[in-house]
Amino acid sequence: MKCGLLGEKLGHSYSPQIHAEVADYEYRLYEKRPDEVEAFVRQGDWHGLNVTIPYKKTVIPFCDELTPLAEKIGSVNTLLRRDDGTILGDNTDACGFESLLTAAGFDPTGKKALVLGSGGASATVCACLRMRGAQVVTVSRTGEDNYQNVARHQNAALVVNTTPLGMYPKNGEKALDLSVFPRLEAVLDVVYNPARTALLLQAEELGIPCAGGLRMLVGQGVRASEIFQGHSLPATELERVLKKLSFEMQNLVLIGMPGSGKSTVARLLSEALDRRCVEADAEIEKAAGMSIPEIFAREGEDGFRRRETEVLSAFGKQSAIILSTGGGCVTRGENYPLLHQNGTIIRITRDLGRLAREGRPLSLNADLEQMATVREPFYRRFADITVSNVGTPEETVRAILEALK
Repeated sequence: MKCGLLGEKLGHSYSPQIHAEVADYEYRLYEKRPDEVEAFVRQGDWHGLNVTIPYKKTVIPFCDELTPLAEKIGSVNTLLRRDDGTILGDNTDACGFESLLTAAGFDPTGKKALVLGSGGASATVCACLRMRGAQVVTVSRTGEDNYQNVARHQNAALVVNTTPLGMYPKNGEKALDLSVFPRLEAVLDVVYNPARTALLLQAEELGIPCAGGLRMLVGQGVRASEIFQGHSLPATELERVLKKLSFEMQNLVLIGMPGSGKSTVARLLSEALDRRCVEADAEIEKAAGMSIPEIFAREGEDGFRRRETEVLSAFGKQSAIILSTGGGCVTRGENYPLLHQNGTIIRITRDLGRLAREGRPLSLNADLEQMATVREPFYRRFADITVSNVGTPEETVRAILEALK
């Protein structure tokens, strides 16, 4: 059985991993130009297809039948070639979005929802929300409700981003400021890379329940696989695949006092998980063309911190790496979203008397106890997990892996 994903420019897609988790059929990526789509859909050698932008409406005329849901939404993201050769068009994005709503613990009935964007994903989201009894307002750049006048909807209870704003590699962008909406109960984003877009990071900061697009991607993929295979999958599959894929995508970011053993632990974690290990200090030296002591001597700490933030910005938006940071990166608040957007932040602690000082400009002549006192609240704010590096580095790695479970 041949299945796959149809789109114009697919780049790296996580769909093959999702389908490989729940089935054993062949799943390929099919990049097609607009003029190639009809021939491929009608005559191509495939049994089931997922369809992504910009073809979710394009494929509708090539279907012999649409499911009631796909017809109601006006968007198709799943195609099935039936035994008689006819093509059925379905929409499994709706299933994925329903899972997103559930994850945020939000009931849209009777509440105002702002849907950012007017493309194919927006059509699905708007239809789902209307079917759940929400008052839906579509916000676009040039429509009646746009980003210039959106503040008039201050009573909105839900914001859903269906635009590519904030998606890798343009991390950090967002369409609006959530603080304008004091009655928000949930924020959702269909973007899944990074795991936490700028919109979701602000929602977290404001204490608003939120969820990202990976859950929607996995939810629609699992439902599509059921359609391809012609039978239901265990209800636990969505959560299992989501947890596995989320772990595989996330960075593991190590923070802690200078000399606490981050580099050694990072290297061992890299070997244990077969992931690339990145040393932030080494990358700073590489970019600057000089050593860290030289940077401090020529540019001072402020110059070093600016260079550090540039490096953390570049590597924080990547996925599935082990990133070992410098001990003082936590003193700059702007570094937190850079590290948190795609990562689990792990704090490594060690007794002050055992901290290595050699080659560390701020540690050589510093009062480490005072430094630790000043930095403690920053470390606490950044850390998702704290692990003490008191035994062997191997024991510390095992403790981290256990905590990540």
